[in-house]
Amino acid sequence: MLRPLLAMLAAGLATFNSLYATQAILPVLADYFSLTPSQASWTVSAATGALALAIVPASVLSEQFGRGRVIIVSAVCSTVVGLLLPWAPSAWWLIIGRGIQGVFLAGVPAVAMTWLSEELSARQLSRAMGVYVAGTSIGGLSGRLIPSGILELFTMNPSWGSGVAPWRVAMAASAAFAFVCALLIAMILPPQKNFHPKRLTLGGEFRAMASHWANRQLALLFFLGFVLMGSFVSMYNFIGFRLTQEFGLSEGVVGAIFLLYLAGTFTSARAGRWPPARALLLSSMAYVLSTVVIQSHHLALVVAGLLGFTAAFFAAHAIASSWVGKLATHDRAEASSTYLLCYYAGSSLLGWSHWSTWLVVASVVIAAALFPGLSRLASVE
Repeated sequence: MLRPLLAMLAAGLATFNSLYATQAILPVLADYFSLTPSQASWTVSAATGALALAIVPASVLSEQFGRGRVIIVSAVCSTVVGLLLPWAPSAWWLIIGRGIQGVFLAGVPAVAMTWLSEELSARQLSRAMGVYVAGTSIGGLSGRLIPSGILELFTMNPSWGSGVAPWRVAMAASAAFAFVCALLIAMILPPQKNFHPKRLTLGGEFRAMASHWANRQLALLFFLGFVLMGSFVSMYNFIGFRLTQEFGLSEGVVGAIFLLYLAGTFTSARAGRWPPARALLLSSMAYVLSTVVIQSHHLALVVAGLLGFTAAFFAAHAIASSWVGKLATHDRAEASSTYLLCYYAGSSLLGWSHWSTWLVVASVVIAAALFPGLSRLASVE
């Protein structure tokens, strides 16, 4: 079981390092290209939106050509595009390039959970899913820390910036790390033993996905993924601007805030040990309460709120993503694709909106619409 776990860990690292490579340096990009914070956040939304649109086609391709092949092609091609992005001549070329990268990135999240569910036993699945989600959190962390750390080095050594713009060097270094992870996947991902190719169509896939909305429990999880991911990405898109402007922190210190992702690594890897409905209910409540704490104007409380916010988000995502496969009575791959489509659509559609406005709305929606349903699920679990 070690090789598949390591391969999926590397897949999470490569994919989510690439997906959020611009998030920690949004204030720098906004300053360099003379963009507003919302415009700069399009470098994140373009990638997540394209990923959401490509989830289903990637799933269809995996049914014909194999999950492992799609994972490897996705990881390698997306990281190659990532190596080219730092040299974009304008903000709009960077945004377009991020959209192209998002299309290639779709293969890993579209297929990884299905690969695990087909190749591992039910007893191993929850743990393996937690390891994969932990890899996504570490990948997201590296995608923020590497660029912000390099920018901090340039700040401490101004003479380094006489040639290439520091943000370009920062993105290139992060992309190189992701590319190494992609090569590791290609070398160690085991061939599938339980894969049986079948011919699918996009129309058939969308019909299968639509059928899952009739299941109220699944529909609740799909909506939860949309709201949580949208507000989570919105938070981290704009928190850097708030920390630099309101609290006067440097880019390097702001980047260190993303170390809070380690809390998500911890909670996601252990989320499968608890009954899913109760754990999802508690993590959702912690998520909402943390958004309230983050509204504070005291830096210590803001950081504490971010800690709880991040830990609760990754726990909820790990539980919801594994629970979707268990609740689906048919077309499980399509159920996972539906969850991911909603998840990344939330990231793209809500991630560009200002976090302070959206999170208040999200808290009300979650409290009003989700808690009663989850409470009923917990009571019958």
